[in-house]
Amino acid sequence: MASIKGSRRRGIALHAVLIVGLLLSAFPFYWAVIMSTHTSSEIFSYPPKLLPGSHFLENVRNLFDAIDFFGSMWNSLLVATTVTFLVLFFDSLAAFVFAKFRFPGRKLLFALLMLIFMVPAQLAAIPQFVIMAKIGWIGSMTALIVPAAANAFGIFWMRQYMKSAIHDELLDAAKLDGANFMRQYWHVALPVVRPGLAFLGIFTFMGQWNDYAWPLIALTNPDNVTLQVALSQLNGTHGTTDYGMVMTGAVLALVPLLIVFAIGARQIIGDLAKGAVRE
Repeated sequence: MASIKGSRRRGIALHAVLIVGLLLSAFPFYWAVIMSTHTSSEIFSYPPKLLPGSHFLENVRNLFDAIDFFGSMWNSLLVATTVTFLVLFFDSLAAFVFAKFRFPGRKLLFALLMLIFMVPAQLAAIPQFVIMAKIGWIGSMTALIVPAAANAFGIFWMRQYMKSAIHDELLDAAKLDGANFMRQYWHVALPVVRPGLAFLGIFTFMGQWNDYAWPLIALTNPDNVTLQVALSQLNGTHGTTDYGMVMTGAVLALVPLLIVFAIGARQIIGDLAKGAVRE
């Protein structure tokens, strides 16, 4: 009985800690939603308002008047979605080769990949801009999509996942059935590593959606910017920033991220549950 009561107390304590952690993690999002329903003067009032206000629709109208919200959102969706699919394909394909095939120079190439992984992306901004300018892609979405079509982190992540998730026996059986390399990749490897792909897809989409520095540099046309760059234009001068409108834009910009996260998380949990049942 004592052990049962002790385990019950530990379970209650663990759930209490998790609930507190959840509340602390969710509060910034809740606070952003609350601020999006108030005016700037109400946001800075004391005591702070913790309940929704009545100015959300007004802030939305001001936001749509200030920037081309839907146009910039479409640009962000186009870039983030295209880059995500390209990264999932190229990174998983390269990772499959590194994880399950032996070829001369494999270790050297992977070591070079790890060196690239350790280099901060900001160091590549100037040479990348020079290359894009010489090609003639500055100002177009191509300058955002092509350089991000593959990355070292995605290859490293998928390689580590594939090494343990894909058993050599599956590939041997596919080879006996006459499957070539692409059939092994498409019909054997990808169905097994869908949870890893879901995580990489969420990570890539969020990174591209929230990217600010490179779109600001590469998209020289102010009418052809991504959402994060457009939202930065809401900052006024001489203390005239409408923070209610700014927070409304930030909250609306979170909606696609929440949708992508919900879809990806459901895929991860569903595949892991299937694996547990098979085990």
